[in-house]
Amino acid sequence: MAFDRRTFLGTSAATGAAVALAGATSTPAAAAEAAAGGGSGGASRTYAFTVMGTTDLHGNVFNWDYFTDKEFDDKAHNDVGLAKISTLVNQVRAEKGRRNTLLIDAGDTIQGTQLSYYYAKVDPITARRGPVHPMAQAMNAIGYDAAALGNHEFNYGIPVLRKFEEQCDFPLLGANALDAKTLRPAFPPYSMHRLRTPHGRDVKVAVLGLTNPGIAIWDKANVQGKMTFPGLEEQAAKYVPRLRSLGADVVIVSAHSGSSGTSSYGDQLPYIENAAGLVAEQVPGIDAILVGHAHTEIPEYRVRNKATGKDVVLSEPLKWGQRLTLFDFELTWAKGCWSVSKVSARVLNSSTAAEDPKIVRLLSDEHRKVVAYVNQVIGTSTQAMSSADGPVKDVAIIDLISHVQAETVKGALAGTEWAALPVLSQASCFSRTAAIPAGQVTIRDAAGLYPFENTLEARLLTGAQVKDYLEYSARYYVRTAPGEVVDPAKLTNSEAIPDYNYDAVYGLTYDIDVSEPVGSRISGLSFQGKPVDPAAQFVLAVNNYRASGGGNFPHVPQSKQLWANSDEIRNTIIQWVKAKGTVDPAQFASVDWRLTRAGTPVF
Repeated sequence: MAFDRRTFLGTSAATGAAVALAGATSTPAAAAEAAAGGGSGGASRTYAFTVMGTTDLHGNVFNWDYFTDKEFDDKAHNDVGLAKISTLVNQVRAEKGRRNTLLIDAGDTIQGTQLSYYYAKVDPITARRGPVHPMAQAMNAIGYDAAALGNHEFNYGIPVLRKFEEQCDFPLLGANALDAKTLRPAFPPYSMHRLRTPHGRDVKVAVLGLTNPGIAIWDKANVQGKMTFPGLEEQAAKYVPRLRSLGADVVIVSAHSGSSGTSSYGDQLPYIENAAGLVAEQVPGIDAILVGHAHTEIPEYRVRNKATGKDVVLSEPLKWGQRLTLFDFELTWAKGCWSVSKVSARVLNSSTAAEDPKIVRLLSDEHRKVVAYVNQVIGTSTQAMSSADGPVKDVAIIDLISHVQAETVKGALAGTEWAALPVLSQASCFSRTAAIPAGQVTIRDAAGLYPFENTLEARLLTGAQVKDYLEYSARYYVRTAPGEVVDPAKLTNSEAIPDYNYDAVYGLTYDIDVSEPVGSRISGLSFQGKPVDPAAQFVLAVNNYRASGGGNFPHVPQSKQLWANSDEIRNTIIQWVKAKGTVDPAQFASVDWRLTRAGTPVF
C-alpha cells in the first residue's frame, strides 16, 4: 500500500483517505460489462469477499508468556499471538483468493507484553537507528490493510506511536483522534480499498477507524493539549455519508470500543466508552463493525439501524490473537451499481493453527533478546508469594505493590508541607497467576505483578472520601447471605467488574460485609487502631489510571494532586527489589482487610 502520511497530514487531513488497490487491473471486458449494467441482458451478477479482523493484540506475536517464561496457557487452553493468526489468514486467503480478502485490526497493538515494552522502553524504536517494532514487522509481513487506534497505543507517548505508525505499511486510523489546536484529524480517518471483480466495476470498500474517547482521561499526561477525542457516534455520522459520496459500496467500521453502551469513566466525559452498538443503531450506511476494547468474544451480533431498518453485523474476536473474525460479504451488481445483499460473521480459533514459520523466523532474535532481559535476577525473596487468592483475601504479594507505592510517595513528599500526613496505597490483583518465588527474583517475576504501564501519583483525600472509595470498590463482590455456601469463584466480579477495578487500600484496617447491600459494606474502618475520622486528611498513593478516572472511582479525579511520577509502577517495583536485595514479607505484609458476613469472617 502506498500511503504518504506527510501529504495526508499536511494537505488533506480534513478529508483524506488512504487508497489500497487489492488485486489485478480491470480488464477491458469487465469495464465493458460494467458499462452495460452487469452483462448480457442486464442480468444481475454477484461477488463475494471476506474481511478478516483482529483486535487487542497487546504485543502478542508468539504463543509465549514472558511473565512465566513458558508457552501461554489459560483455563480454556487458548493460544495467542500473530504467528498463529498469520497461519489462519493464509488459510482464508488460500480458500477465498487473496484478491477477495482484506485484513484489518481494531486497536491496542503496542502495549501488553514484555516484548512490546522492551521495544518501547529498553531498546526503543524511537532511538536513532532504533529497531523496527516487532508488531510492525509481524503485521507488515502478514499483510494488514488497515488498523484502528486503540487507547493503549498512547501509553508510551505520542512519539513512540508516531514512530510505530511510520514503520507500518498500512494506515493507523482514527476519525475521532483530532489535533487539539486545529481540530483536524491527527491520523487518517479512513482508508479506501478496491477489490477487482469478474464483472461489473471494482468494489470499493471503506474502512472507518474510531478510537476510544477515554484516552483523554487514561492518557491525559500524554495527550492533554495535543489531541482531543470526540464521541464515536458523532464522528461516524460525519464520515459515513462522506464515504458513500466517495463511492464506497461497502462501509466497515473498525472501532476500539465495546458494544455494551456503558462507560467506566462516568460523567467525566460526555461520550460513551463502549459505543460500537450505538454507532450501529444510530448511524445509517454502515454494513459491519469490527469491535474491540472489551476483551470479549462476539462471533456475530446484529443491531438494527433505526433510520434504515437494516441490520448491522458486529463481531469481536477474542483478545491477544486468540480469535480471527471473518466478515463474509455477498454483493449484487444490478442497474449499474453494487449493493450488499448479505453479511455474516464468525470467528476462527487460533488454537487450531500452528505458528507461521515465516513469522517465527522473522522475529526469533527479538524474542530471544526479551527472554534474556526478563530473566535477569534482581534480588531474592525469603518466601514464595502468590496472587491466586488476591481477589478475596489480603495477600502479601498485593501488599508488596502497595508498600512500594507508599514508600515511594513518602520519600517524594519528604520535606514538603504534606510530609506529616499518613500515606495510604491502593492496589489491584491484576493477574491471578502472578507469583514471587522463594529464592531468586527476576525482572519477569516483579513485572508480572504489574502488567500495565501505569504511573504513580499522590492525591489528597479525607477519611470520608476514603470510605466512599472503599464502598465503591466493594461492589465487586456478589451479595451473599449469612449461612449461604460461599464459592470463591462465584463471589467476585459482580456486575461484570474486572479484577483490575477492585482496589484494596493498604494502611487501613476494615471489614467488607458481603451480606450487606452495595454502599453499606465497609465496617470497622480504622487507622493505627483508631476509627478513621471523616475529616482527617490522608495521602493516597494511586496509579494514574485510577487518578484520571479509570473505573469511575469517586473523589480521586477531582482531588488535589500532591505529586506525580513519569516512571511506570512496574519499574518502580523492579528498582525497589534491586535496591533492597531481599524481599521479606514480614517487613510489609499483614492481613488488614477481610470479607465478613454479619461480623463472621468468610474465610
